[in-house]
Amino acid sequence: MIGRQPFFPFRTRREPPVPKEVETARGRLLIAGGLAAAAFAVVAVRLVDVTMMPAGDARKIVRTPSVTEHRVGRADIVDRNGRLLATNLATASLYANPRMIPDAGSAAARLSALLPGLDMARLTGRLEGDRSFLWVKRHLTPQQKYAVNRLGIPGLDFKNEERRLYPSGALAGHVLGFTDIDNQGLAGIERKFDDDLAKGGKPMQLSIDIRVQHIMRDALRRSVRKFSGIGGAGVVLDARNGEVVAMVSLPEFNPNDAGGADDQARFNRATLGVYEMGSTFKIFTTAMALDAGKVTLQGGYDATDPIRVGRFVIRDYHAKKRWLSVPEIFMYSSNIGSVKMALDVGRQGQRAFLQKLGMLDKTPVELDEIGAPITPRPWRDVNAMTISFGHGMAVSPMQLVAGVAAMVNGGILYPPTLFRRAETPVGRRVISEKTSEQVRRLLRLVVSQGTGRKAAAKGYLVGGKTGTAEKVVGRSYKQKALMSSFVAAFPMNAPRYVVFAMVDEPTGTKETFGYATGGWVAAPVVGEVISRIGPLLGVKPVNDEDPAIRDQMAIRIMTMKSGKKRLASF
Repeated sequence: MIGRQPFFPFRTRREPPVPKEVETARGRLLIAGGLAAAAFAVVAVRLVDVTMMPAGDARKIVRTPSVTEHRVGRADIVDRNGRLLATNLATASLYANPRMIPDAGSAAARLSALLPGLDMARLTGRLEGDRSFLWVKRHLTPQQKYAVNRLGIPGLDFKNEERRLYPSGALAGHVLGFTDIDNQGLAGIERKFDDDLAKGGKPMQLSIDIRVQHIMRDALRRSVRKFSGIGGAGVVLDARNGEVVAMVSLPEFNPNDAGGADDQARFNRATLGVYEMGSTFKIFTTAMALDAGKVTLQGGYDATDPIRVGRFVIRDYHAKKRWLSVPEIFMYSSNIGSVKMALDVGRQGQRAFLQKLGMLDKTPVELDEIGAPITPRPWRDVNAMTISFGHGMAVSPMQLVAGVAAMVNGGILYPPTLFRRAETPVGRRVISEKTSEQVRRLLRLVVSQGTGRKAAAKGYLVGGKTGTAEKVVGRSYKQKALMSSFVAAFPMNAPRYVVFAMVDEPTGTKETFGYATGGWVAAPVVGEVISRIGPLLGVKPVNDEDPAIRDQMAIRIMTMKSGKKRLASF
């Protein structure tokens, strides 16, 4: 019948009541599930929002760290392109409370077996003392911290610290310097600007280009090895504003382990070392005489006979034994001609000129490792004579490079700097633009026709000057112990960079016919460096054989042939 309930021949069993604990758990699960669903919903909505948002709006929500957003701690150091040179690494340092350590001997034995550098006997004695705090080991690795924790020794704990880290290792060690275990600067930029770096904040940007630094070190290191030198130095300087783009000193040290380096490795040959620079000083002597109007490019001097001064004799290395024009004196690196130019200017004029170039004072580059130049006192005529060809006065490579930059850049001296400059500083005029243009032609002549041919770099119009000087040891010269160098600028029609390389005590090889002079040892380094850094620094190659370029660099030389003076063009 419709509406009649069905008949069941048995009774249904009543379910037992659900326990209260189960109901509570079920409620919590429902709440957790709801929260999870809501979170996923928010993420989904946000994803749709971002993906559907116009590109201009999307960029607004992409948060990139600002240079001013840095953790509290020592500031980073970066190169001119923002590449990291020095930073901080978070570490844990292990300390102990000896009063809480139950068995000092056992603790010392287990720790010294785990952590290298710990002396078990010494550590035992320290842990047996009555102090409440002592350092066990600073700056542990995460693995070491984990291993110490597993020992379960009472009285040990960790303090979070920062350790200075240099990602490039030894590559820029003499520029950066290093810090001690407490992150206090002990050398280089780290020492000079210790207070500024300790404040943290914005990274400190240097003028160094770590790519150029690598190229200079690579080429210089191979030359030092090839000629069995005991060291070397290399500098690349922007001639337009004095920025140091590379500064290398060999041997080098790794600032991550400065304590393991000896004094020779930590010695900065580029700024702290001062040396007699040999014939590279003839750049200054010639510019001085031209700028003072004592001689012209068409003038010259008789270099037939050596010059005798007391018991000393000044002679030319490859004597032509004839009258030489000023360009020939420069191209053939005549000591006799350089001496006569200096004497025409006079010792007082020479001293004033070198003072104006900053050769008589410490270079102002931003380091504490700066060597003081060695100059004669009193400054006699004989001193003026030897200084004219780079003997009897010692300066640092950095001083030389800054001076050469002023000789080629139009006559303006800019103090060298290790920091990238926002704008060109106001320099000081030291020679006229006309004299600077003449010096550029002379330097180009040395590479195209003279002793610097091995510094040529195709397409970069290199000009430069060799320098070879015997080293002074004590109060006398050490025979066959040379400082062989080469300084160059490029491109000579509009110089942008000055490049210097020096090898300390090179030894000639069979390939160089036993010679270890600047033309054989250092000039090839400069040529290689220029070829490799030119493209990196945006210097466009030119055709050296272009008639317009050749005319721009041409120089007319007065020569003496068959007793008659004749004009020749190069």
